[in-house]
Amino acid sequence: MAEYEADLTGATLPACLPPLLEGQYGTELTERILDEYRCRRAVTLRANPLKTSREAVAAALTGAGLEPEQIPWYPDAFLLPQAREDAVRALPLYEAGEVYLQSLSSMLPPLVLNPQPGMDILDMAAAPGGKTTQLAALAGNRCHITACELNPRRGERLKYNVAKQGASCVYVMVTDARQLDDAFAFDRILLDAPCSGSGTLSLAEPGPGRFTPALVEKSVRSQKALLAKGLRLLKPGQELVYSTCSILAQENEDVVAWALQSPGVELVPIQGDWLEALPLLPTRLAGTVCVCPDSRFEGFFVAKLRKTGAVHLPGASAKGKAAARRRRR
Repeated sequence: MAEYEADLTGATLPACLPPLLEGQYGTELTERILDEYRCRRAVTLRANPLKTSREAVAAALTGAGLEPEQIPWYPDAFLLPQAREDAVRALPLYEAGEVYLQSLSSMLPPLVLNPQPGMDILDMAAAPGGKTTQLAALAGNRCHITACELNPRRGERLKYNVAKQGASCVYVMVTDARQLDDAFAFDRILLDAPCSGSGTLSLAEPGPGRFTPALVEKSVRSQKALLAKGLRLLKPGQELVYSTCSILAQENEDVVAWALQSPGVELVPIQGDWLEALPLLPTRLAGTVCVCPDSRFEGFFVAKLRKTGAVHLPGASAKGKAAARRRRR
């Protein structure tokens, strides 16, 4: 592991990450994860049923020579094994908002949330809008979505994507979701929380080196503050989906376990045959899902919580704003 680790960190992987992974997953699984960081991830996208059909998208992609593969567990999703994103952006259907470039892992939280017509939904950290517009598409624009984004520049990008995708049921608020009045009440809440991004690292397509233990700590504070606020805004008996693009338990299972200390919160196990199609990592909390990064998927965590009564959480506060402003998605 020491030589392998030196080889990786000599490229772009932060030196502090392999020990964190090994402490959580053990040597064998950590070596698998580090190997997967080397993979170039395939381009994936989803058809936008608010503007077109999946059949029309498949035909257009095939006609452009992009060889689309339809995803069995989500028929609106396509994988393009031989294409790059620029080839998709050059197509008229992209410019028309008929497709949205989005990782397969990022499509999971809206599917788990399962929005229905008539629901009042909150997306607490919405920019750039992939999950927000997917929620609107899944509900056929027949729900009401409040999408929050605290950064003004990212808020403008969110508004642009919402308009381009024809998600007319979405109302964008350029504000910190933690500042929403507690008088609001929602049927469903999506919290795709700011995180370290440990699941999205790639040695094949390296990005800016931002991962540090300090970022993990700041992210956890922000995650807890957002989750506590979300649970307060959730109607009793209703559900919140918590997700991150991290594969570290500190940001995932540990944050969910913290929320479960309240007697008014319970875990709803995520179930379904579609889970068998995912490259899953073990989790410390049964019923939660952690996707292993590979050539098709980013590393991602998803959990579902139900509010059963009053929520009282230890140490819940509005701390962590700095981490929220460093949000990657």
